[in-house]
Amino acid sequence: MHDNDRCPCLSGDTYGACCGRYHSGAAAAPTAEALMRSRYSAFATGNDAYLLATWAPHTRLAAIETGDEQWRRLDVHRTERGGPFDSTGVVEFTAFYRYPATGERGSLHETSRFVREGGRWYYVDGAREARDR
Repeated sequence: MHDNDRCPCLSGDTYGACCGRYHSGAAAAPTAEALMRSRYSAFATGNDAYLLATWAPHTRLAAIETGDEQWRRLDVHRTERGGPFDSTGVVEFTAFYRYPATGERGSLHETSRFVREGGRWYYVDGAREARDR
């Protein structure tokens, strides 16, 4: 992914002006929604290291491996708290994917919980529902 490419999170910004700056470490996501969008982009670009680094230590898996899905679209449905002065936040979203080898499509609906510790946002966990289309 190049800085001038469209950001996978579909914010309308370029990757470099959006999630790329978080992935590179040049900036930290200022809100829970920005972190969720950057984590979606990390799934889309195969950035396992970023996914682990932004996962709260008390719920983090030992390792993560992104799959073969091509992440196609992200719809954010709602946010609760999660602003720059909050310590917790919730983001509900649906992410749409496709498996290139089979053409199978599906979506993942999740309500994610986030916590801000030491001035940084972290993913805690989420209630998920995967759907085939």
